[in-house]
Amino acid sequence: MAVRKLKPVTPGQRFKVLSAFDTLTVSSPEKSLLGSHKRSGGRNDTGKMTVRNIGGGHKKRYRIIDFKRNKDGIPGVVKTIEYDPNRSARIALVFYADGEKRYIIAPNGLKIDQKIESGKGAATEVGNALYLSEIPLGTIIHNIELKPDQGGVLARGAGGYAQLMSKEGKYVNVKLPSGEVRMVLAACKATIGVVSNGDHFLQNIGKAGGNRWRGKRPRTRGVAMNPVDHPMGGGEGKASGGHPRSRKGLPAKGYKTRSKKKISNKYIVEKRKK
Repeated sequence: MAVRKLKPVTPGQRFKVLSAFDTLTVSSPEKSLLGSHKRSGGRNDTGKMTVRNIGGGHKKRYRIIDFKRNKDGIPGVVKTIEYDPNRSARIALVFYADGEKRYIIAPNGLKIDQKIESGKGAATEVGNALYLSEIPLGTIIHNIELKPDQGGVLARGAGGYAQLMSKEGKYVNVKLPSGEVRMVLAACKATIGVVSNGDHFLQNIGKAGGNRWRGKRPRTRGVAMNPVDHPMGGGEGKASGGHPRSRKGLPAKGYKTRSKKKISNKYIVEKRKK
């Protein structure tokens, strides 16, 4: 995983930093694992704009990813490492012994023609999916389930990983990328390794058009609006805007919005770092 800095031959390339794409093995996806990806443009079912700053962008096809890793006991072989426009991580195409093909999130170190497996008895090797009860303490994991057979929902972004800290009865303690330590059922699955494309955070879009290609429209700052449009608007000249808050008046920058009555609070052993 590496990044590529362009020569400043145009203003748009002066600060642009892109992924080198050096780990990709093919340029076209597996057609049988593609789905439609419809865009809303921020509009609801009646055509009314309900979310601002969304619209346009390059046309995309959705890659159907196997987050459940439920091919227990059936070995698979990694055939390709591919780009996915819908996520920051790379994906891998796996051919299973029964003839089925599936995409998985590619971890760092996954090689072409490498064999992977899932379920009970699988080796603790990169790319294998095991039950948390069978994973040794201290192991680096990703794509973690919160409910059995739900599919992985935690630590799926580029460079993301969690660590198995301890086991207590039917629960295990997992340290998440945010620093939060959380109890997860030992019957849930997780995949061994760190998510690929860890240099994703080093990328620089370089110009406004780069965001338009991604479906993001320009966003007006609150302090540039009138008082009728935003709590931070108005004032003579370049006014500071007062306390940072959202357009609806909710304070930002440190204001806690998590409900004190949230059911999952009891599973959080240690809160995330500030």
